[in-house]
Amino acid sequence: MPQDTVVSHSETSLDNRSNIDLFQDVQENQIDLIELAILLLQGKKTIFRFMLATVVVTAVVVFGLMKPMYTAEATFLPPQTAPGSGMAQLASQLGSLGALGALSGVKSSSEVYLGILGSRTIADSLIKQYDLQEVYGTKKFSDTAKKLKSRSSFETGKNTLITITVEDHDSKRAADLANSYLDALREQNGRLALTEAGQRRLFFEQQLEREKNALADAEVELKKTQEQTGLIAPGGQAQVEIETIAQTRAQIASLQVEMASLKQGATDENPAVVRLQTQISDLQQQLRRLENDPANRQTGNIQPPTSKIPGLALEYVRKQREVKYNEFLFEMIAKQYEAARLDESRESPVLQVVDRAVVPDKKSGPPRLLLMVSSCFLGAFVGAVYVIWASFIRRLEDETASASKLATLRKAASLWH
Repeated sequence: MPQDTVVSHSETSLDNRSNIDLFQDVQENQIDLIELAILLLQGKKTIFRFMLATVVVTAVVVFGLMKPMYTAEATFLPPQTAPGSGMAQLASQLGSLGALGALSGVKSSSEVYLGILGSRTIADSLIKQYDLQEVYGTKKFSDTAKKLKSRSSFETGKNTLITITVEDHDSKRAADLANSYLDALREQNGRLALTEAGQRRLFFEQQLEREKNALADAEVELKKTQEQTGLIAPGGQAQVEIETIAQTRAQIASLQVEMASLKQGATDENPAVVRLQTQISDLQQQLRRLENDPANRQTGNIQPPTSKIPGLALEYVRKQREVKYNEFLFEMIAKQYEAARLDESRESPVLQVVDRAVVPDKKSGPPRLLLMVSSCFLGAFVGAVYVIWASFIRRLEDETASASKLATLRKAASLWH
């Protein structure tokens, strides 16, 4: 037999012997399930005691210490976002608001309202309204806000309805909190929803207040002139000229206010802006002719120039013209203000409440049955671990070498050693 063949046969025998030894080691270290089952059955009384103890402790906690929880729900339908609508502009404006900066980049009106419901402003108002800091037993305002947030949830479904859910130990307070979320959201919605019509209303409101003060000042000046000159009302051509000039100036001022409002969202090349500029230019030329400016005086104009009016009457005419001018301008701005206010009322997004929260008549927690069943399984598991560990310790004590090591381990683990 060749030498290499003998070596190969020897190596094969060694490999087979190693595999057999490895298999025996695995069998020795493998857990005997039958023995384990026998061990658990023998210790069933111990396992039962652990189960009973765990169930008793859980029952004391669940039925004696944990208060029942009630859940109230309120549902509403947010305004539907349309292109160019006020709600669309609200969604684009909310990203720049400091108090609601987390809402930047929203994609729908539902996301906007979910963000507003979870805002700090609404949470603070509810905490103060219901004195939740005392109800929850928290010392810091921020801790109260966190607890309120953990007990409140806001969800939107496929039908776009938004549901407000609030949990509380008091059933009535849970319903009141859910409804208060709706009321606070409606208030915030009215404050934040500045539509295009709302911006125009604010602009005309400022102009109207300014013109109201100017009219009052002009009336006071006219009264002083009447007292100083003794004139009441000059007639004839001067009176006609006063009314015509006042109306023309008022038309120019009204068009200028309209153009200033339009330029907030349009450029100088906008057709509406160009049209207004042309109208203003024509009226200004007409006003210069009415005032008989020598540079614009036309042939055949028989109307006497204002410079020829007697001094006292001229002073009166100028004051009266200012009053009429402000009267006409005030009326025109007031009409535009009313129109913008009506547009704003139509465009303002309105929350449609589907279901207001009612006082729940059933408890929503704690899940006592689930906790009791879970404690039963937990007790059984702990008891089984204890039985297995006790059996393992007993086996170590039965072996001489293991018993010596175990005694040394206990001695080292002793706190008084």
